[in-house]
Amino acid sequence: MRDKEKRRDKGDKGDRKAISSSSSPLPTPIPEGWLEIGTIVAPQGLRGEMRVYPNTDFPERFEVAGTRWLLRPGEAEPQPIELLSGRYVEGKNLCIVKLASVENREQVEELRGCKLLVKDCDRPQLGEDEYHVVDLLEMQVFMQESGELVGTVVDVIPAGHDLLEVQLHQQHNKGQTTKDKKQKTVLIPFVKAIAPVVDIAARRIEITPPDGLLEIND
Repeated sequence: MRDKEKRRDKGDKGDRKAISSSSSPLPTPIPEGWLEIGTIVAPQGLRGEMRVYPNTDFPERFEVAGTRWLLRPGEAEPQPIELLSGRYVEGKNLCIVKLASVENREQVEELRGCKLLVKDCDRPQLGEDEYHVVDLLEMQVFMQESGELVGTVVDVIPAGHDLLEVQLHQQHNKGQTTKDKKQKTVLIPFVKAIAPVVDIAARRIEITPPDGLLEIND
C-alpha cells in the first residue's frame, strides 16, 4: 500500500481534508521508511524547471530549499537531490520546482514520472485532531456502542468529506461468496459525528454510523 504524506483535520465542524493520491496505472512502489511527496509530470519552460503533482498537505516541501530524494521508476532505492527553489500554483494543484543539475527541458523529460520522497522520520508535527493518512491505514474500526469489529481501513478517499474505505470483517459479509468476502468494502464519512474516536496509539477507530450506512454499498 502506498505511503502518503497527507493529514486529516477535523476542523471546527468535524470536516477533514486529504489530498488525492497519484493515479498512475503502474504506480512506483515506495520503499519502507519513505514518504512520497510528489510526482514529476512535465517540464515548465526551457531552463530545467518542472511541474510536480504534490501528494502532501505541506506545501513547504516544495518551497524550502534542501535535500529531497528522487525515486526513478523501476529502481528500489531513492537518490538524494537538492531542491533549489519551488512554488505552489494556486488553483491548479501543481508545484513548479527547480532541482540541482537539471538545466534544460530534455533533462526534465528524462525525469517524467519520477517520485520525490522524504524520510518517514521527517514528518511534520500535526496539531490537535489532525492525522497523517498513512497512520490511518490498517486501523481497525469498531462500533462504539457494542464494541463489535466492523473492519479495517484500506484507503482514505478524498471527497466533500473524506471517506474511510473499510474492508468489512467476515461477520458483516453474510450471504457473500468467499471471494466477495475478501473484497467487500464500505465507505464511511470520516467526520467527528460518525467517527468520534480515533486512537492512533491503539490502532482503533470507533464509529457511530446512521442506520443502513454499512449496507449502503450492498
